[in-house]
Amino acid sequence: MAIRQNSTNGKPKSPRIQVVLPESLCEELTSLANEESRTVSNMAKVLIQRGIKAHFSKERFVSPPKLDPDTFRNKLENQSIKRLKGMPKRIKYSKQPDN
Repeated sequence: MAIRQNSTNGKPKSPRIQVVLPESLCEELTSLANEESRTVSNMAKVLIQRGIKAHFSKERFVSPPKLDPDTFRNKLENQSIKRLKGMPKRIKYSKQPDN
């Protein structure tokens, strides 16, 4: 939970969090902040807001209905056998576009 502090006049300050970043990510964040004429802290806030908004705007993953183990096993055993063609290929992970 973020720590809420009080300012010198007694009003509560906004919650604060502390994050440890790798050097390269910190440099990228600083560069973005400079491009948009923001402080690094404010740029981090904006990016977190965008990320949270994007996260909640995506359709939630719906898990498939659960099968009892016997039914699942029977379905697997009844599948036809398919041979692989050639050597397995490496999986390439790509970055998802930021919105």
